[in-house]
Amino acid sequence: MTDSHAIQPSALDQLPDRDPEETAEWQASLDAVTKAAGPHRAAYLMRRTLERAEGNGIALPKLLETDYVNTIPTAAEPGIPGDEAMERRITAWNRWNAAAMVTRGSKYGVGGHIATFASAAWLYETGFNHFFKGKEADGSGDQLYIQGHASPGIYARAFLDGRLNEAHLDNFRREAAGNGLPSYPHPRRLPWLWEFPTVSMGLGPLSAIYQARFNRYLTSRGIKDVSDSHVWAFLGDGEMDEPESTAALALASREGLDNLTFVINCNLQRLDGPVRANFKIVQELEAQFRGAGWNVIKSLWGSAWDELFQLDTTGALVRRLREVPDAQVQTYQTRDAAYIRQDFFGADPALVEMAKLLSDDKILECFHLSRGGHEARKVYAAYKAAVEFKGAPTVILAQTVKGFTLGEGFASKNANHQMKKLTVDEFKAMRDLLELPIKDSDFVDGVVPYGHPGADSAEVRYLQERRAALGGPAPARRTHALAPLPAAADKTFAAFDKGSGSQNVATTMAFVRLVKDLVRDKQTGRRWVPIVPDEARTFGMESLFPSLGIYSPKGQTYEPVDRDQLMYYKEAKDGQILNEGITEAGSMADFIAASTAYSTHGEAMIPFYIFYSMFGWQRTADQMWQLGDQLGRGFLVGATAGRTTLTGEGLQHADGHSPVIAATNPAAMTYDPAFAYEVAAIVKDGLRRMYGEAAPGEDPNVFYYLTVYNEPLPQPAKPAGLGVDEGIVKGLYRFNTAESAGLSPVANAPRIQLLGSGTAIHWALQAQKLLSEEWGVSADVWSATSWSELRRDALDADAALLRGEERVPYVRQALQGAEGPVLAVSDYMRQVPDQIAQWVEQDYSSLGADGFGLSDTREAARRHFGVDAQSIVVAALAQLARRGEVKATAVKEARERYGL
Repeated sequence: MTDSHAIQPSALDQLPDRDPEETAEWQASLDAVTKAAGPHRAAYLMRRTLERAEGNGIALPKLLETDYVNTIPTAAEPGIPGDEAMERRITAWNRWNAAAMVTRGSKYGVGGHIATFASAAWLYETGFNHFFKGKEADGSGDQLYIQGHASPGIYARAFLDGRLNEAHLDNFRREAAGNGLPSYPHPRRLPWLWEFPTVSMGLGPLSAIYQARFNRYLTSRGIKDVSDSHVWAFLGDGEMDEPESTAALALASREGLDNLTFVINCNLQRLDGPVRANFKIVQELEAQFRGAGWNVIKSLWGSAWDELFQLDTTGALVRRLREVPDAQVQTYQTRDAAYIRQDFFGADPALVEMAKLLSDDKILECFHLSRGGHEARKVYAAYKAAVEFKGAPTVILAQTVKGFTLGEGFASKNANHQMKKLTVDEFKAMRDLLELPIKDSDFVDGVVPYGHPGADSAEVRYLQERRAALGGPAPARRTHALAPLPAAADKTFAAFDKGSGSQNVATTMAFVRLVKDLVRDKQTGRRWVPIVPDEARTFGMESLFPSLGIYSPKGQTYEPVDRDQLMYYKEAKDGQILNEGITEAGSMADFIAASTAYSTHGEAMIPFYIFYSMFGWQRTADQMWQLGDQLGRGFLVGATAGRTTLTGEGLQHADGHSPVIAATNPAAMTYDPAFAYEVAAIVKDGLRRMYGEAAPGEDPNVFYYLTVYNEPLPQPAKPAGLGVDEGIVKGLYRFNTAESAGLSPVANAPRIQLLGSGTAIHWALQAQKLLSEEWGVSADVWSATSWSELRRDALDADAALLRGEERVPYVRQALQGAEGPVLAVSDYMRQVPDQIAQWVEQDYSSLGADGFGLSDTREAARRHFGVDAQSIVVAALAQLARRGEVKATAVKEARERYGL
């Protein structure tokens, strides 16, 4: 055999043949058909035979591609149970107002996108009229992931049904003065309308899959039955290039998420040009989704094509459609009938004959206008088939024309994504095409008018009646009046106040122990959602496996290898743990779904997602931003944190910067606790703020990021005295003084303030002792639990000053009167402690682990970065020497003594 695609003899040898003679007869029949009727006929017979085998349940590899035709033939399309003429008028108004909104806004230079909604209008309108369930029935309804660039069309529909007015539309992309509309679906900016942020592209499809999966989780665990909720994700064909878009396809099919439908608007264009210029994106996506186990429905051609397919008695038309690349299809959209006759039909004698039977108008109707995604009947048939399909998720590949109805200047043009406005003449042509009752005199001073048939018009009544029948407006986000969750018993948190005595305990283990106690709480324990990306054993969480169970829709269909052990691997249909495998992106999507269940489903869930701190923020910071936009609540835990604490793992595992990235997120409350009692105090306050009684002016729509360490160390008792609990939460408190530490400083000794966060405070405590015993310097040690919260408070104070209000930043209040300079240290780059430098009145200096990590012992790594106790001593002496409080020679002597 010379064909590289043929099955090699070695592979055939693995398949036992009980009747070689019968096999030879089948092969000979195929050869005879190929010779007599040609390869196309042979391929047709093989395809139909394979389809029959699949329909009869015979186990064969699936066909990954079907012909370039509609999955549902015209004869099998169900009728639309509504007034199609009325729906066309409603859609026309929405098309007009979407284009008018963006065009009117263009005079301010704020931009906007017109062409996307123009191509996808019927994909949305059909859903809103017949499928998308609202929230007024059970509070959940369907979850809609709207393609971000289509937002003007959604605003236009909300304008038509009275939820927005002209002032709103005129403030599209102009939010600063209030009453504005955000550019894309941003729940934080428009929290009564948008539920899910979908720009950045790629995050929508990933989140939709995990939202559908989390819906099943809620139902299986008995939290709330949301089995009637359906997740719809509207995507662009170009968006599918993002790796996140297809990262979880196998999960969706593996878990049989038939409560999920992807609708991919295949207008064959991305931002700069064709999606697959020399290929066919629809066929590529079909193969990808079929291979992943999805149900695929193609809605490619409108009803004008029916006549052409009836004339195709040889299959030449279907073959030609399959072979023409996407960029050429775009060209047909802009060329005349003569060109199409020559280039498309002229490629095959059978097509030449077919074209003789077609008028120029018929050819242009088919190639310029008639697409499956532009006909309500085609879209309705696809949606109905999708929601009725059981056992797997469905993807609908709907072919459209980008810029449809906007005129020849827009349709299928490569630049149409960046085209922000239509001329008055183009609007008038669009008006005539859509048959809207807008007069020339309505264009005052060249400004395009908004169109509305009237609040009591037949169109508005029909729209509102359809939405009422489906459960209320959509899209819509609800903030449910949920009662605060009962607080866990104080003893749960107070247990950490006494310290660990002589036992060494890592803060990672302290957090896990706290969670174990919290998930046992009779009132709120079932609402915790532990999320782990296949690292539970690393973080000491395997003891939760048998008690909580790992969620699996199939339960446990096998006997685990460790069943005879106390902490065996237990999967269960009502399992509480989400163990996602090695996927930080999937785990974050889980977290987002759980953290927003208080709004999506009216059920407060408490997710905590624990991960290698190095691989959380830097891999999925975009999703953390999505989380903040979606107003999510919960606990992110960066374990094995720090640049020098995780021994031996090296450069790519050594986290010296996650708090820097976290500090850029306005919704992230970022903490670097040093001790177990600090972890407990921060979690307690987080539960109060996010799920209990938030203080006046305190936003509950935040999430907490805690860094915890894998270095076992003695955990001290919480210091007595006022202000410790407040300082832990606000970000800084004095842990001890030289005197309270039992050191005996000499009279009038130089004094310095050492600020440390996380594991670095232990080096500061060692340095405190060395400074006193070897250099006669008194040092007070402060625990900086949150550099970023100190900075945020200081920025708020600065903003208040601009408003004429006097407010002293907390960091300045805390350090007021503290003697000597300040030296700050952490296991992160110096940029982390330097966040507060400008608000510290004392002389300020810092140490940190800047640069790439390395593999070595903790001691060697800390010496390498200059953050160990001896390095802190030298830095402290240098700071004091510059002030003339110790001799300059002391610095040189210390360097030599400590081998620096």
